[in-house]
Amino acid sequence: MAAPAAHALSASEIAALTGGRLVGSPDVRVTRVAPLERAEPGDLAFLASPRYLSYLQRSAASVVLVREEFLAEAAGPAVRVVVPDPHAALLAILPVLYPQAVWEPGVHPTAVVGRGATWEDPVAIGPHVVLGRGVRLGRNVRLGGGCVLGDGVVVGDEVEMYPNVVCYPGTEIGHRVILHAGVRLGSDGFGYIPGRGGSGHRKIPHVGRCLVGDDVEIGANSCVDRGSVDDTVIGPGTKIDNLVHIAHNVRIGARCLIMALVGVAGSSRIEDEVILAGQAGVSDHLTVGRGARVLVQAGLIGDVPAGATVSGYPARNHRELLRAQATLYRLADIIHDLEALVAKQPDAAQR
Repeated sequence: MAAPAAHALSASEIAALTGGRLVGSPDVRVTRVAPLERAEPGDLAFLASPRYLSYLQRSAASVVLVREEFLAEAAGPAVRVVVPDPHAALLAILPVLYPQAVWEPGVHPTAVVGRGATWEDPVAIGPHVVLGRGVRLGRNVRLGGGCVLGDGVVVGDEVEMYPNVVCYPGTEIGHRVILHAGVRLGSDGFGYIPGRGGSGHRKIPHVGRCLVGDDVEIGANSCVDRGSVDDTVIGPGTKIDNLVHIAHNVRIGARCLIMALVGVAGSSRIEDEVILAGQAGVSDHLTVGRGARVLVQAGLIGDVPAGATVSGYPARNHRELLRAQATLYRLADIIHDLEALVAKQPDAAQR
């Protein structure tokens, strides 16, 4: 359940913010958002799927966001705001109930600023931040404590870096980017020439850049390698979850969604609006076509056509995989029937 909010909203204000239709008292007030099954008086909840209709019937929420189809349900909270999409409606409410803390511009006295580093005021440079030589920061950049930006790093406007983000030299970041704690951008990729006859593996120098487009968000402890001789590129509007690894020379298109524990191997191309679900793995030098869906734990060893949905290992058409699994689950019964048939005809089995 969410913590108490700094503000309160009436049911009529919620309807105005969401463009919804209010049913019930306009004066009922809420101070926080909570899931239906744990909501208490003073909470706002929402119902977006019939799977959770039983939660609505038992909920103690003061106000609930619902789609039109659930309005006639008699049980549950009496005050309802009818909206086309309750999830989307929350986007208008949450910033009002839970306004972000106002950040204070300035440079902390413990920050280390390299020669030639520049920025456009206002900026907030937190404690123990390190800016290398020639770093350029845009307007309204916020750097949390312990961030390290290597020589020549370029950062656009309205960028927020949470504590301990590290950007290696050669990293360029667009506007309105959010980097969560522990993100590493521009580290060397895993590239070696194998040693033979007792000689050690020889490291391939990485001289490419790491380029992050506008409106990208990257989750905590995710890593994006720099290119070896090419650039690694994250396209505009792409959202990357926690604990994701993007290898060297990978090019990710616009508006992709990449969930936790995904790994994309070197020189692969992920086209626009692709979804890579949790623990999916993409082998090197592959192409995932525009709008494709790679489901949880899928392992790609070949290209994926645009618009396809794949799953399993090796990844294949999702419906085909489901049919194969259904057949596999029937195999035990088929074997049992065959054994029973053989047992009834022992002489035939011996022949």
